[in-house]
Amino acid sequence: MYPIPHLRSWAVIALAAVVLALDPARAAAQQDPSPPSPPAFSALARAEPGGSQIRDTWGGLQIALRLSQGVPYRLFSLENPPRLVMDFREVDWSALRSDTLLNADRALSVRMGGFRPGWSRMVVELAEPMGLDSALMSIDPESGKADLKLDLSPRSQEEFAALAGLPQDPRWDLPEPQPLPRKPALRQADDPLVVVIDAGHGGIDPGAQSGGRVEKDLTLRIAKELEEALLRRGNYIVYLTRDADFFVSLERRVAIAHRVNADVFISLHADALAEGLAHGASVHTLSHQASDEASALLAERHDRADMLSGVDLTGKDDEIAGVLFDLARLDTGPRSETLAKSILAALRRAGGPVNKRALRHANFSVLKAADIPSVLIEMGYMSSPRDLANLLDAGWRTKMIDAIAEALEVWRNEDAAAAGLRRQ
Repeated sequence: MYPIPHLRSWAVIALAAVVLALDPARAAAQQDPSPPSPPAFSALARAEPGGSQIRDTWGGLQIALRLSQGVPYRLFSLENPPRLVMDFREVDWSALRSDTLLNADRALSVRMGGFRPGWSRMVVELAEPMGLDSALMSIDPESGKADLKLDLSPRSQEEFAALAGLPQDPRWDLPEPQPLPRKPALRQADDPLVVVIDAGHGGIDPGAQSGGRVEKDLTLRIAKELEEALLRRGNYIVYLTRDADFFVSLERRVAIAHRVNADVFISLHADALAEGLAHGASVHTLSHQASDEASALLAERHDRADMLSGVDLTGKDDEIAGVLFDLARLDTGPRSETLAKSILAALRRAGGPVNKRALRHANFSVLKAADIPSVLIEMGYMSSPRDLANLLDAGWRTKMIDAIAEALEVWRNEDAAAAGLRRQ
């Protein structure tokens, strides 16, 4: 049993029975000054439906997980909204479904999936601030199966805020994701166009879901196909913000574009609407004022998905930096608008379908690279049977991807011609 001396992070560092208490006096009395380092595991643990459930208890909330083997894990909480975050090294969640796992009023939602290579994450959004009373992982000595049980109870907002935050423990801090590409040297006008393709969502953030399909899989497939199409044309350098099913924060997606000195940033999505009918592709550019309510809600959902995946977004705003960014966007804003119109024109020529309100604007965080023309393409709506069938059709995707590549060629030439006027 290894209680945690620093209650802010709740980091768990043992595979045997582990109990965490939020009572500072109890924690101080039981502190172990030198807990052992977590052992390394080469195989995935599998989460099993039998024995896994999130349920209300008489005094609070219980989270029970059955794993095919014990793995190191850690726990911490984040606020706004209140969430319990569980990192594992490493768990395959494919056998669990959030709708059957969650059977509680004190928990609003649960997300699970890959977070970074070698790490898996589960995030439980809480209906109210709750603190951890105990955590116990018991391992069957014969089968190696592990049962993890967490018990939580209500806390005041002040107590919860005092304990919430990303863990700061060098023994357990997540390893850095794949290093950002090296920034290239200054380029000449006739150098290849550097394009960053952003496959929306990923890992713990599945995006929209419809008909047994998830948005993160469709966007990754389309991103790879667009990458291949551009490389075949030549005179392009292409980077993907992710090339597999793992989570990438909105902030890091923009950082990748800056790091490679991108000429263009294209984010790919395929939304679904819970209510109403919509179909066809649309292209979004950045604006503090949304062009319509649907675009505003879409931007809010995309940002909220990042937050609910266990990312701490506090302290990201800087008023002075915001003013400088707005100045930079005086140049990139019209260039993004021109790119969006070029893409829509090419999609229409390819046969679409294109949404009746195809050019839209909203405050998307992923489009906030101030010095890089950026667009977000909704390839279609997964909630539309016709759009979903198109998205799954390789022939249709090929036509749309070729149209986007053609639009980039047109835009590249027009942008180069206008460069002298911009400098003046």
